[in-house]
Amino acid sequence: MTLSPQSASAQTWSAANYAANAHFVPALGQPVLDLLQPQPGERILDLGCGDGILTEKLVALGARVIGVDSSPDMIAATRLRGINARIMDARSLTFEKEFDAVFSNAALHWIKDDPDAPITGAFRALVPGGRFVGEMGGHGCVAAITVALMVALERRGVRHLASWIPWYFPTVDEYETRLRRAGFVPQSMQLIPRPTPLPTGMRGWLATFANPGGLNSIGGNLLQQTASSGNPITDAPGGTTGMGTLQQGYLENSNVDVVAEFVQMILAQRAYESNSKVIHVADDMYSQINGLVR
Repeated sequence: MTLSPQSASAQTWSAANYAANAHFVPALGQPVLDLLQPQPGERILDLGCGDGILTEKLVALGARVIGVDSSPDMIAATRLRGINARIMDARSLTFEKEFDAVFSNAALHWIKDDPDAPITGAFRALVPGGRFVGEMGGHGCVAAITVALMVALERRGVRHLASWIPWYFPTVDEYETRLRRAGFVPQSMQLIPRPTPLPTGMRGWLATFANPGGLNSIGGNLLQQTASSGNPITDAPGGTTGMGTLQQGYLENSNVDVVAEFVQMILAQRAYESNSKVIHVADDMYSQINGLVR
């Protein structure tokens, strides 16, 4: 099988699927909004606003907000909240010194093909002295899912596996370099381990976040075609149509390398434990410093 990789921009978003399968994303974004400390009357750009849940909170705090997103369905959902929202590619922001702050939650890791573009656009959109506060997936994010996807694709003869992974998960040092190159002076950057339960399981997660074909999940393990996916191609197994064959009396072998998966799981666990210890030590140091200041 030979397939052509699709760019991250081909990802199809459904506001309904997002609300059903990914409502944890804006919920976990609250600390980022707190870090922004929006003030009444401030002009704020919500870069990758999604369905507008966090954008609505910014508006409620008195800020004058414009939300941008590349998904028409997401922008429609945001506008239903009464928010000024525009369809716009994060790589091609058109603003020039218009905002006191740029806010972004869970969006920038989707700009894999040109991660510098949204940073440069954000800097250009800010007035002198403006601030940029954002959250995105970092190095090691969804590592187990990525490995499982690549193993499954490889077993099916798909080539150029790395090109099929749509996300960009940089290290802190790598992204700091990009920020400085755009003109920012980073004040704080952290890689925070955040294991997250999936409310609708792996199937719902994949249907929402790894669905460039644009299939729409309608529940009950059923998917429905959309304008992005096109009409389904139906045929009977056998023959020369490429639909495969049916064999009776056979048991399908597992397509998972158990040893490799255990190794990956152990590596991920050790990395998480190491990061947790670093955070614990840092907390102790801050506590001691606070005690000295008092």
